[in-house]
Amino acid sequence: MVAPYSPPFAITPAIVTLIADIAERVGHYAQAADSAAALRLRRINRIRTIQGSLAIEGNTLSEQQITAILEGKRVIAPPREIQEVRNALLAYDRFATWNPDLEDDLLAAHALLMAGLVDRPGAYRGGGVGVMSGSTVVHMAPPASRVRGLMESLFSWLHGCEVHPLIASCVFHYEFEFIHPFDDGNGRMGRLWQSLILSRWKPLFADLPVESIVHTHQDDYYRALADSTREGASTPFIVFMLGVIREALGAHPTEQVTAQATEQVRRLLASMGDGCYSAKSLMVLLRLSHRPTFLYDYLQPALAAGWLEQTHPDTPKSPRQQYRLTRSGQQVAQDLTQDTL
Repeated sequence: MVAPYSPPFAITPAIVTLIADIAERVGHYAQAADSAAALRLRRINRIRTIQGSLAIEGNTLSEQQITAILEGKRVIAPPREIQEVRNALLAYDRFATWNPDLEDDLLAAHALLMAGLVDRPGAYRGGGVGVMSGSTVVHMAPPASRVRGLMESLFSWLHGCEVHPLIASCVFHYEFEFIHPFDDGNGRMGRLWQSLILSRWKPLFADLPVESIVHTHQDDYYRALADSTREGASTPFIVFMLGVIREALGAHPTEQVTAQATEQVRRLLASMGDGCYSAKSLMVLLRLSHRPTFLYDYLQPALAAGWLEQTHPDTPKSPRQQYRLTRSGQQVAQDLTQDTL
C-alpha cells in the first residue's frame, strides 16, 4: 500500500509565535467584524484584494478603475486587463460557494477566473511550463503527465491533515505553485485558494486584503517560493505568508475603520461643498502635504464607499481629473454639519 502524501515542512519557533499572534489578532478583529463601519470596509477590501492579486500578474488597473468596472461604468484600458478584472469580480462573488477540499471546485474556479484568457480554462495543462523571473527560468514545474496525480494527492492531504489551518493554507499554496497545474493563472489561483481555506476556519478571511499585502511584498513572495523550492520544504514560504497575514490583521478593525474610513474620510467630506475639486485643492483644504496619505487614507476609501466620484472616470489618471460628492456623500456631509451645530 502506498503511503499517503505528506508535504515536507517544519514547524519552527517563528511559526509558533506567528500563529499565536495571528490568533490573538483574529479574536480582536472578529469582535468588530459586524459593525456598520466594518461592513462598509468589506467592499474596499475586496477591491484591494482583486487589484493586488492581478497587479502581481502584471495587470495595471487601479482600485478606482476596478471600482468603476464593478459599478458597470466604462473604463478605457487594455481589453485583457478589463476581462481579468471582470472574471475576478465574478470569482469572488462565487467565493462562498466553493469547498476548498474539492478538486472539482478548484477547476470550476479556474474556469471562471480565466474565461476568455486561456484556451482551456478549468483544465490542467497538457505541456511543460516554467516559472520565469524576467528572462530567467526560476522553476521548472513537474511534467504534465504527473499533474493530475500530484493534485489528487495534495487535495487528499488537505482533506485529512490535522495541522492548524494557518499552516495548512500556506502549505497548500506553496505546493500548488510548485506543481503549477495550469497553463496560466496559477499565482492568482494559489492565492485565492489559500484565502478560501482560511475563510473556512474564520469567515473574516473572505474579506481580508491579504493579496494586497502580498503585492506590496511581491519580491519577497517570489523569494520565499524560491527558498522553499531550494530547501525542499515549504517552511520559508509558511513564515513569509504568516507574516503577510499578520500584517493584514495589523490594525484592530474598529481602529482601522475609525482612522481611515470614518474620521479621515469624514474630514474630507465635511471640507467639500457642491463643486468639483482637484486632488491638489483637496489636499490644501485638508492641510495635507503627503500625497500617499491623502490617497490611501482619504480619497480612495471615499471613492470605494461611493461618497465621491470622479469627473473623468474613464481616464482615472487624467491631469484634468476632479472629484465631487455623490448624493450619498452629500447626505453624509450634511449629517456631519448637523452634528456640529
